[in-house]
Amino acid sequence: MAYHISKTVEKQDFDQLKEKVVEALKTEGFGVLTEIDIKATMKKKLDKDYRPFVILGACNPVFADKVLSVDPHMSALLPCNVSLRELESGKIEISAIEPITAMAGVGNVDIKPLATAVSEKLAKVVGMVE
Repeated sequence: MAYHISKTVEKQDFDQLKEKVVEALKTEGFGVLTEIDIKATMKKKLDKDYRPFVILGACNPVFADKVLSVDPHMSALLPCNVSLRELESGKIEISAIEPITAMAGVGNVDIKPLATAVSEKLAKVVGMVE
């Protein structure tokens, strides 16, 4: 099973697409807690050039609460990361963590339905963005 939910979209303004992803996340009940600019970070820390690439740390508080109520150690797997990165072709890949795969190793049967619900929401987010 894949550990991510991804799709590639045609070349467009990166920042505008990022805003579309943020809006799609809001539609599914997620907020963005963190944003990591990989391009800027790698340039600053390693003097290495990257194409535009960001990681959004998204959280759906309702599901985070449910998961943490079942197992507080699940905090190590939160938030749900959604990334956008420009490919060599100029197209942009949108990728989200696949919660079912990420949480499968936990072995707690009470987590699986929650992971499935979050997976469905993240798949909708990725699917919404064009």
